[in-house]
Amino acid sequence: MSAILPPTYDRTGRHGLTPEVTHDDAARFNFLTNLNVYLGQRVFPGIKQAFEKRVKPKHLARTGVDFTSHRDIRDEMRADPYYQAWAALRVNTMEMRQQAGRHVVLRQYDAMTEKIRAANAGKNTLQLDDKVTVPEYLSQVDNHWMPGSYYGEIVPGDAGAVASYEVGLFVTTAGSMSAFGDGAGRAIVKFVKERFPNFQPKRILDLGGAFGINSLPLAAAFPDAELVVMDVGAPALRYGHARAQSMGYTNVQFVQANGEHTNFPAESFDWIQTTMTLHETSANAVVNILKECQRLLKPGGLMLHLEQPNFAPETPLWERFTRDWDAWYNNEPFWAKFHTMNVFDLMADAGFARDTHFDGRAKADIEAGRYQPWAGTLSRHSPEQKAAMSQQESARKGEGWYLFGATKST
Repeated sequence: MSAILPPTYDRTGRHGLTPEVTHDDAARFNFLTNLNVYLGQRVFPGIKQAFEKRVKPKHLARTGVDFTSHRDIRDEMRADPYYQAWAALRVNTMEMRQQAGRHVVLRQYDAMTEKIRAANAGKNTLQLDDKVTVPEYLSQVDNHWMPGSYYGEIVPGDAGAVASYEVGLFVTTAGSMSAFGDGAGRAIVKFVKERFPNFQPKRILDLGGAFGINSLPLAAAFPDAELVVMDVGAPALRYGHARAQSMGYTNVQFVQANGEHTNFPAESFDWIQTTMTLHETSANAVVNILKECQRLLKPGGLMLHLEQPNFAPETPLWERFTRDWDAWYNNEPFWAKFHTMNVFDLMADAGFARDTHFDGRAKADIEAGRYQPWAGTLSRHSPEQKAAMSQQESARKGEGWYLFGATKST
């Protein structure tokens, strides 16, 4: 079988804050990207074979019964050498990606910090609040093995961790998220315009938007709207605001606040959304965030979340095992709990009438001509996502990002 190669790093998008990437930096990113694709497309299928031919027969011979929990599958798969090799390499590629990005940024840290400071100076579109604290559910781990996560500051004014995250993002996505890594935001725009063709929001809130990588497509699609990107991490907002300024956006604010209890007035937004944010929070936080969405949304307004799909009752144990991998080994501990939560019940409990609920699929939107047509299939998560989608009404919804939400009754 011939190999499907990802795009090369030189095809990624650049903006005013993009750090200089040398030949050796790009070569390192290209190597890690190809390793990720190889692990996902060529090595990952062998895990199922190891399970069927070794692990499961040994379990049946020892116990006389089949597996009843995907956590039991994990416990026994951890002893299989093939799984050990794949899992160790997958963790290692993420660690190397983070360190490679960090190497690029720290080499030019002073110049980058000065650019950020200059871009943000005197702008009322960046509102930081030193009274906002990072919740424990975020501070307990460095998400995605990212040193300092999105909120860590080595020195005052630091935004290095966030910059290194962006410069290395291509390694994980392999071009599947577009040149600027904003394919999910572009997919959301496409979904909303198709599902709600007459919707013309005047004020949009992106909760947990970090540095706005998937927020800016909303600002571009609705230039007459005011977009507020909200997050608890000052470094992410600091970097995101300067990044947006360098890209010419004038209708975006970056505000530091906690999505569980903001200071925004009630019914002050037409559209509230998150992009792969809820699964990074605790179960209690998800409940509180949905209630806050209900409070902040105007009657007739739209709430939308691009997220991990729930486990359905019929979801096979093997798929549960593979889809929970990042919770165990990629520092996303609440991912597993989120898979078990019924989002429709949660939205109803938050005050959204059940007849306003919806869900669906949206494929990551990649600029035409930038990458090979198959780039959208090469994310390191794609083998797991395809397996999961077979159990999530794929015939009706199709493959792609999972979306759910509701409108607020008038």
